[in-house]
Amino acid sequence: MTKKQITIQLPSGLEARPVALLVQVASQFSSEIRIETGDKTVNAKSIMGMMTLGLSAGETVVVTANGADEQEALQKIEKYLSAAG
Repeated sequence: MTKKQITIQLPSGLEARPVALLVQVASQFSSEIRIETGDKTVNAKSIMGMMTLGLSAGETVVVTANGADEQEALQKIEKYLSAAG
């Protein structure tokens, strides 16, 4: 299991379209991927789960990946969330 704190740098935060793209990125991997903020933890492959977080630019989340491709999964998710437009 690998964990990493990532600050969201997408200008619009995680609104509908960015969430859909994040779910697409996460779904490329066989690892279980979870996003945690405050007291909420959701499956990064679930659009509905991710939408409940209502994350904004500048917020920090903890991404946890567990599985055969966890390192690559974390790198790709960090790259996506850190894209400043």
